[in-house]
Amino acid sequence: MKKKLILVTSPPACGKTYVAMKLAAELNHVVYLDKDALIILSRQIFEVAGQPYDRSSDFFEEHIRDYEYAAILDMAVDALEYDDIALINAPFTREVRNPRFMESLRQDLMRKNARLYVVWVVTDPEICKKRMIRRNSDRDTWKLAHWDEYMAKTDFSIPEELNDKSKDQELLLFYNSNEEEFRKSMKEVVRKLQDED
Repeated sequence: MKKKLILVTSPPACGKTYVAMKLAAELNHVVYLDKDALIILSRQIFEVAGQPYDRSSDFFEEHIRDYEYAAILDMAVDALEYDDIALINAPFTREVRNPRFMESLRQDLMRKNARLYVVWVVTDPEICKKRMIRRNSDRDTWKLAHWDEYMAKTDFSIPEELNDKSKDQELLLFYNSNEEEFRKSMKEVVRKLQDED
């Protein structure tokens, strides 16, 4: 049986964390990893560098962002030595649209006899805005204050390039704008992941 690396991904406030945790609870032999667990380290980098804490800043982009992704992926690939599934909850919005990045990840997984699954959480952007307001997190402060600018640079479209069946990967869509969509998608995505066992 091939092992699985599952990326639960989408732009912020689409419901990734809730979806990822519910998926992990439905599957067997899962190591659950959340990139937000690294935020405590990122805060320390801002502090040591004498920079204001701002995850939308140029400082974050240059010195922190990519290292968070590298760290969580390294942990996931290592986890596949010990269990069948590693599931990461993280945006990965740029990475899944970068062919070189994705090919490198697939090659790493091939060495572990593992297959890549990307669960893209599809949510209406206006629902995302309401969720950001409700969760009242400092990571959303800039986004809400500059909503039009944020929307102009955030790609909510489905990464169709991941639908290439010739590669050892699978794109699974998880619709999450309301409870009915969530229940239907949960059943379908879990079935698909379990059918691959």
